Amino acid sequence: MNNTTDFNYFNTLLVQNIGNSVGPIAPTITPSAAFGYENAEEAEGIFAAEVNKPLYARVGNPTNAKLESVVAKMEGGFASIATSSGMGAISMVVTAFLNSGDELLCIGGFFGGTYALVNETLKRFGISNSFCTVDDFTHIENTLKRGIKMVLMESVGNPSLTLPDVQRIIDLCNKYETLLMIDNTPTPLLLRPLTMGADIVVHSSTKNMSGHSAALGGIAVFREVKEAGDKLLNDKYADIHKIVKKMGKKAFIPICKKRAIRDYGMTANAFGSFMTMIGLETLSLRVERVNKSVEAISLLLDAKLPQGVSVNHPCLSSSPDNARYKSDFPDGCGPLLTLDCGTKERAFKLLNHLKLVILTANIGDNRTLALHMTSTIYSDFDEDARAFLGVHEGLIRVSIGLEDPREIAEDFLQAAHAI
Repeated sequence: MNNTTDFNYFNTLLVQNIGNSVGPIAPTITPSAAFGYENAEEAEGIFAAEVNKPLYARVGNPTNAKLESVVAKMEGGFASIATSSGMGAISMVVTAFLNSGDELLCIGGFFGGTYALVNETLKRFGISNSFCTVDDFTHIENTLKRGIKMVLMESVGNPSLTLPDVQRIIDLCNKYETLLMIDNTPTPLLLRPLTMGADIVVHSSTKNMSGHSAALGGIAVFREVKEAGDKLLNDKYADIHKIVKKMGKKAFIPICKKRAIRDYGMTANAFGSFMTMIGLETLSLRVERVNKSVEAISLLLDAKLPQGVSVNHPCLSSSPDNARYKSDFPDGCGPLLTLDCGTKERAFKLLNHLKLVILTANIGDNRTLALHMTSTIYSDFDEDARAFLGVHEGLIRVSIGLEDPREIAEDFLQAAHAI
């Protein structure tokens, strides 16, 4: 798979599509919650999705629409929906397509919020699940053969940093006509699953897309529905066939709006979408720099960390994912690396000795961030769940930012030597 990223292409695409050439060149904010209709006939057409004008802000607004258009182009998708958070995007998709009695196959390690949604909240509503490692293709194929409706995976395990064979999983889901949703939060531009054959890509736009931690948001991007032979016309999706047949190639959008976002209200707000676009203009520049820095810092730490502290990143020859990293992620796999300090006490001491790095529960920021996992995001999880997700007592997750990589490496080294 040739997945080399043309950063110059995205530098041009993003700034040219976010800004305006006439009038205000920055994107504009439309903060209205309600919109007036010209007449009763237009109102009827808007509610029937036959007239493309704003209905009510809970199901979208013009500022969201601008962000949605840009991100759909960026991901190589057909259309997208901006949501209030990344978890909102995932929740929107699963509640739109799955019913009580359905099963969700989850491949690989997961961010704690996603794992809790699947393993706790969705269970309460009768949606079961099964989890497997990224290379357990026996379980994957056997589960797909049972006729499940949806598979969920992360492009890169957060915080396990496991790398899946994305193309092989996409091909299997297409073979068995099963919807595949990929959380692409760590890898915008680096991986474009929709161009590879996936159905849905989701992001927490709070993270890499914005970069500035000033706007909570999420987005789901969808492929175009085929005129004939689309997997959505499989009998297992019979409850949405009416929408698919009426709406054609754009059916993913009304399915999610009518069956989820209209009733749950996880819509993005206009100001959040505006702030996301401001950050998105520089995404390509930031992704290129950060991913080079992650490699440089990982190699420096691997060579100089004292005994008792180790670094994990797929660029390292010691990583079990090194071969896949080289073949499938030539420009990097996102801003994350992890440190193993052995114990919670040692991890706390390292974190408390850092001078430049910010302790917080975000990733993909312009600044370098770090967090101890088991005492925070994974504090409610039992040992078995933590073990499956690749989280242990001494683990620190690090998200590399835009700073001088040598200074960040030195900060970690001085902190590690202090414990």
